[in-house]
Amino acid sequence: MGHLLDGAWTDEEFLVELDDAGTYTKQPSKFRNWITADGSAAPMGEAGFKAEAGRYVLYAAVSCPWAHRAVLYRVLKKLEEIVDLVDTNEQEIGGQGWGFGPSGHRVPGTEHNARWLHEVYTLSDPECTTRVTVPTLWDKKTQTVVSNESSEIIRMFDTAFEGIAPPTPVLCPDDMRDEIDAINTFVLESINNGVNRCGRSITQEAYDNAFEKLFEALDALEERLGHQRYLLGDRLTEADWRLYPNLIRFDPIYYIGYRCNLRRIADYPNLSNYLRELYQVPGIAEVSDIENMKAGSFGKAGPIGWDGIIPRGPENTLMQPHDRDKLAA
Repeated sequence: MGHLLDGAWTDEEFLVELDDAGTYTKQPSKFRNWITADGSAAPMGEAGFKAEAGRYVLYAAVSCPWAHRAVLYRVLKKLEEIVDLVDTNEQEIGGQGWGFGPSGHRVPGTEHNARWLHEVYTLSDPECTTRVTVPTLWDKKTQTVVSNESSEIIRMFDTAFEGIAPPTPVLCPDDMRDEIDAINTFVLESINNGVNRCGRSITQEAYDNAFEKLFEALDALEERLGHQRYLLGDRLTEADWRLYPNLIRFDPIYYIGYRCNLRRIADYPNLSNYLRELYQVPGIAEVSDIENMKAGSFGKAGPIGWDGIIPRGPENTLMQPHDRDKLAA
């Protein structure tokens, strides 16, 4: 997996994502600016990124669970007519990361026709050194990457466009932020990163540690969801939607492809019932393309380097009824 080094693409591994024990470790995001309602600076980053309809472009990829977060929020927060969406793919052997296909992509706000997403990065910072990741949020007006940090993009989408977008429930309300941050940290370390550590670690010890931690976390969530409808009670929050991209990929991708094969989500009564409810939220199934998730993961240019044969199963049963409403307060 290549990256940008001083503004040029390289296939050399200067930004190592394995520690000394052979454990996969995700590199930090490069761009950390924020969109705010009035364009003022937010927790970090520069000022000047004001919430405006038609100004921003979300670059994503169906196969990427981190990008899936932002795509989910674009639906949940009713931003489809406000923030443009461009899907990339990583299906080219010998390619340069996420790409736009042979015909390329005219980067909005510029005259540049990009073949690869990394060209969008160097339009913003011609000398940047970074991995090129999705989601990436682009500003047409300043011709700059606003952010490529999924956890911050979804919080921008949650509140920055209030007054422009149709009204929707806030998914990270101030009075729940500490609880949400705590469960997010648990899910990030044990599950979001845990599945990648199972699939990409290069020593038995690193894999075994990640595997044990992953299934301990899933067992804990199964117990929690036996007593309450959502991760933090009777209200859908950011915490649920940060977990969802990994749950929906678990049985069709992680169980086999990432060696997470102790149990399937289908073997957990509460987790599987909960996943069906989330999948059936209006608009979510339409942006949860399991077949293309599998294609992006098992394809020859995918992250786990298989032979390009896409598994046919499992059967998608996520539209079967759920009874999570019985746990409503």
